[in-house]
Amino acid sequence: MPAPAAPPRAFSGSRLGWADLPRDVRDRIRTLAGADVISETSATNGFSPGYAALVGLGDGTQVFVKAVSPDQNPQSPELARAEVIAAQHLPAGVPAPRLLWAHDDGHWVVLGLEAVEGRAPRIPWQPDELALALQALERLADVHGPGPGTLPDLGPVVARTAGGWARLTDDGATVDRSGRAVGEHGAWMVENLDRFTDWAGSAPAACVGSNLVHGDMRADNLILSPGPGRRLWMIDWPHAATGGAPWYDLLTMLPSVAMQRGGDPQEIFWRHAASRGADPDAVRSVLCAVTGYLVHESTLPPPPGVANLRPFQLAQARAALGWLRAVSPALRGPA
Repeated sequence: MPAPAAPPRAFSGSRLGWADLPRDVRDRIRTLAGADVISETSATNGFSPGYAALVGLGDGTQVFVKAVSPDQNPQSPELARAEVIAAQHLPAGVPAPRLLWAHDDGHWVVLGLEAVEGRAPRIPWQPDELALALQALERLADVHGPGPGTLPDLGPVVARTAGGWARLTDDGATVDRSGRAVGEHGAWMVENLDRFTDWAGSAPAACVGSNLVHGDMRADNLILSPGPGRRLWMIDWPHAATGGAPWYDLLTMLPSVAMQRGGDPQEIFWRHAASRGADPDAVRSVLCAVTGYLVHESTLPPPPGVANLRPFQLAQARAALGWLRAVSPALRGPA
């Protein structure tokens, strides 16, 4: 039997280097950093097609620099602006690199973040590294969000996510294509689209709580420090929100964990401390919304500069459908 295909890589497929940045942007980074840039190590994970690199400075320090403009992707500057706001309001104790400086000229947005040593978890997931990630999520589940008006409320964010099934069913040809694309669960999915639309509609209320949520938790948004007493950093916070259930980040991460051969998402979810006291119907509603979002997004053309995103979303969609099917035994459909 052939070995299973490797999970798709979480990388944009295109990323700017230092020499690709306009001269005035390079000058601005030097000024903000307070020293000349003498080296760069480009990030090898993440979907941003802009500049993202650990840079060495002439004064012997390092800083992680991001620089994006609409020329690479129209959404990238808005995400960078959201990341600046999130970094300014994350509660103390959240394991995120500190924002050192930022500048926005209306076209280019540049950020300088604390340099942290380490690497992303190995894929396929290794049990010890997954355990560290799950422990970090347990600690995050105890963090309440900052005050009102600082970060978006999770409910409206999930309401947009929850519309995936409805958007998918607006085009019958897209439904047929997506059913074939998701593989063994495709016929079952198509047969139950109306039920999924109903379940997903309950997701915004089902995920309400008082917690801070990262909103985009995956292996490529984690950094494991080396050596004994390893620390785990959570990076890339542009989707941060408040008012979420303590289990939200755990649930939304697990389709990627399953896709990256980390284990059964249903089993991992219910043995995790963050799921304690969770209502199974609420969990199913949010899972259904996340699944519909992934399925629908995987049918769209790739965003500019991010050619690898749709295959990554499709692989997560397949894993999410398998989980959704496992918690929906009463739904009929072809085997």
